[in-house]
Amino acid sequence: MDTNNNACTQTRKSLRVFLVEDSELVRQRLEELVDSISGTCRVGFAVGADEAIRSILATHPDAVVLDIRLAEGSGFDVLRAVHDAAPDIAVFMLSNFASTPYRRMAQRLGAAEFFDKTTELDRVRDMLAERARVLN
Repeated sequence: MDTNNNACTQTRKSLRVFLVEDSELVRQRLEELVDSISGTCRVGFAVGADEAIRSILATHPDAVVLDIRLAEGSGFDVLRAVHDAAPDIAVFMLSNFASTPYRRMAQRLGAAEFFDKTTELDRVRDMLAERARVLN
């Protein structure tokens, strides 16, 4: 788990975001995306399901950006565990496999939104930016 506090030491309230992505290249892109949004900060990342569940519940972020396919476990495992333990954490699912059955399952398990990571990263940014704006 990484605990990069890129903006978490600000005096005003920041939207605290946790990333779960096993691809280093995609994770770096997501980090840049979060860092580009005023009023947000990254509170950590994980690459596997068990690590993600432990770290998310320990840091209790405002939002999680979560890939479905992980090196160990599944994003659905993470979503289920986090939503059961802390339903107030907004979980945004990402996948290259954005078919209707995956979207339905994510919604049923409590995801706030589901995005196709190949075509909808701008929508992820917009959703996080709106949440940060409302928070501030």
